[in-house]
Amino acid sequence: MPAATAGQEAGAGRSAAWPDSPDDGTGGSPERITVNVTGRASLALRLAAELIDATRTDTVNRALQVYAYLEQVIARGGSVLVREAAGSGPDGLDIS
Repeated sequence: MPAATAGQEAGAGRSAAWPDSPDDGTGGSPERITVNVTGRASLALRLAAELIDATRTDTVNRALQVYAYLEQVIARGGSVLVREAAGSGPDGLDIS
């Protein structure tokens, strides 16, 4: 999964002729969903949106893509490592 930057605009890189074509990376037309989140998840969403200077919608979209990628890595036998500070050793990330 390519790294995304906080400054990327929604729709960047879309084909002008076929904005919703399956191969343009957008996944087609937007789908409206309703979810109920816990207080903890609501705070996490607010923090994540502030950290990347994005809307809650953009933050949820990004989070779902990252989560799917991490699950794919783990499902294929890989592992996800996190280095919290420069100079520290990597720690395994448990997202269960």
